[in-house]
Amino acid sequence: MSLMRKALLAGSTNPWLREQATKRAFIRKSVSKFMPGEKIEDALAAATALQPERITTILTRLGENLTNLAEAEEVTEHYLDVLNRVKTAGLDAQISVKPTQLGLDLDAAVCQRNLDRIVDHAERVGNMPVWIDMESSPYVDRTLKLFRTSREKSRGVGLAMQAYLYRTAKDIEDLLPLGPAIRVVKGAYLEPPEVAYPRKSDVDQSFYTLCLRLMADDARKRGALVHIATHDVTLADRLTRFIDANKIPSSAYEFAMLYGIQRGQQQRLAASRRRIRVLISYGEYWFPWYMRRLAERPANVTFVLKNLVGR
Repeated sequence: MSLMRKALLAGSTNPWLREQATKRAFIRKSVSKFMPGEKIEDALAAATALQPERITTILTRLGENLTNLAEAEEVTEHYLDVLNRVKTAGLDAQISVKPTQLGLDLDAAVCQRNLDRIVDHAERVGNMPVWIDMESSPYVDRTLKLFRTSREKSRGVGLAMQAYLYRTAKDIEDLLPLGPAIRVVKGAYLEPPEVAYPRKSDVDQSFYTLCLRLMADDARKRGALVHIATHDVTLADRLTRFIDANKIPSSAYEFAMLYGIQRGQQQRLAASRRRIRVLISYGEYWFPWYMRRLAERPANVTFVLKNLVGR
């Protein structure tokens, strides 16, 4: 991992940097590259604009590690309202939630109850799956438990899994009997080399291997769905060649990307009739997420950081 990437990921948890960044107009302007606005109305408008291009969406409200259960209740009610709004608007837009938004740091049982309320409502309005984001490595076991518990009650839940963690291959293997919906991502948190691949090439190979496993015959027969969540065009093209060569049905996979990143690639995938979902983030608590996005392309952020500390 490059020094710049390490610095950005470390900075994502720095309170002073967060305070400074949220005061800077030029930083807030640069954030707009990755998110259409802070309000749910902004996200819904962006989703509406993408739908005619055959690009479907996932909506996620930014925020994590909430400090009281009243906030977790508010987030839960917010997502229930979002599901209603999506149905009313006639959008193909799923939602994705972070466990610590729903109270995982405070009370695991309350978090599970909040998640199940959202999944139940998503089933009622016909908008599935509800995606569970994977946070940093200390949360993996608890997040897997949340997913398994909800999955016992409903097929309408999916889970993000991080290719940079050594453990992920086994975790996915253990989940395969459930016929899971898995969003494979590379991973965006600062992790020690004891738990995560430090080299990009190893992460890329892990990502490729995990996607292939989820598209294998036995996984598909069980109903597995893989979201190929990468902006790496070379890696996406490699997987596309495998999909075409092995005649993988479109029902077994979707590509997933972030709003505003590799827009041309998003349009190419849609034009080639690939299923593509764009994750649209919104909300006021954007700084940690923004720094993780910058860490994905550290060569492009020198100017931003220089202005952040120099103004």
